[in-house]
Amino acid sequence: MFSVPPNGLIIYCGTIAVEGNKEKKINIDFEPFRPIKQSVYQCDNRFHTNIVQELLVDDNKFGFIVMDGNGALFGTLQGNSRDVLHKFTVDLPKKHGRGGQSALRFARLRMEKRHNYVRKVAELAVEIFIKNDKANVSGLILAGSADFKTELGQSDMFDQRLQAKIIKTVDVAYGGENGFNQAIELAAEVLGDIKFVREKKLIQQYFSEIQQNTGKYVFGVEETLKALEMGAVETLICWENLEITRYVLKNHSTNDDKTLHLTPEGEKDKSHFIDQETGVELELVESMALLEWLANNYKGFGATLEIVTDKSQEGAQYVRGFGGIGGLLRYRVDFQGLDLDDLFNDIDLNDY
Repeated sequence: MFSVPPNGLIIYCGTIAVEGNKEKKINIDFEPFRPIKQSVYQCDNRFHTNIVQELLVDDNKFGFIVMDGNGALFGTLQGNSRDVLHKFTVDLPKKHGRGGQSALRFARLRMEKRHNYVRKVAELAVEIFIKNDKANVSGLILAGSADFKTELGQSDMFDQRLQAKIIKTVDVAYGGENGFNQAIELAAEVLGDIKFVREKKLIQQYFSEIQQNTGKYVFGVEETLKALEMGAVETLICWENLEITRYVLKNHSTNDDKTLHLTPEGEKDKSHFIDQETGVELELVESMALLEWLANNYKGFGATLEIVTDKSQEGAQYVRGFGGIGGLLRYRVDFQGLDLDDLFNDIDLNDY
C-alpha cells in the first residue's frame, strides 16, 4: 500500500516538445528535506517551484545594527542573503568645541546630540526588528567603532524584546556597509553554520590555495571536469547562476558522441553543431544546464558540491575572476601534462 513519506511528496510530471516535433515525458518526484506545510495541485504550461524555493530559505535570520559617529545601518543576514534595510547619517559635534562658547555648554550640547542619536537608533530598531509585537530575528548583533553600540545595548530606551535578542557586540573599524561586512565576519562564531559565513570561508580558502600556489585548485569548465573524472576534486564550487549548457551530440556518419559545454554566446555559433570534416549536422541527444548535471552526478566523482552566490565580496570576485566554476583538489594536478598526454593518445603510431 502506498504511503506518503514523513516530509511529504513533491511530484513534477508532464510532456514537453523536443526537436523533430517529438514529445518527451518528464517525471520528477522526491521527498523534501523539510516538511511541506501546504497541499497544492496545479496544471499549467510550466512547473511551479515556489514551494521548493521556500523550503530552501534558512529559518535563522540575524539582525545587525552598525553605529559610529557618522551614522547607523540596519541589516539582516539570512542564509547567504545579506540585506541592508535602512541607514542614515548623523552630524555629531567633535569632542573639542571652537572658541567663543563655554566648555560646559559645549559638553552639554554634545551629550544631548549623542543621546538623541541613540534614541533615534532605538526607535528605528523597534520599527525594523519588531513585528506583531515580537522580534522578527533569531539574534541581534550590535557593532560599531565607538561606544555607541554599548550605550545602545545598555540604554533604557532600547526595547527589552530586542535586548533579549542581543547575542554579540563587536568592535569594527568602519561604519556603513564595510562595517556590516566586518561585523558578519567577527560574529561568525555565534552565527554558526549560516550559509553566508560558510560561503565566505570556503572561497577564502580557495583564494588561499591560489596565493600559496599549492596547485590544489582548479577553475574553468574543461579543467574542472577533467579533475572530476580523475577523482581529484574534493570540493566542487559552482555559482548558483552558472550560465553554461551541457550538450551531448551524435555524429551518425562516425557513430561517435561529442560533449560540448557552451555559454549563451557560444550557443549562437551553429558551427558547434556541425561536423567540420564532413559538414554533417550533429543530432542533439541531450541538453541540460551544466549545474543541474553536476548536481545529479557529483557524488559519483567522490566530490562534495557547494553552490555559492555573488552576494559576498568573495563570491563576486570568484564569479568575475574564475567564471563561477572550479574546486579544491585532493592533490596537485598538472593540467599541462594532461594536455600532452591527450595529444600523444590522439597520435596513431601506425601512421609513421
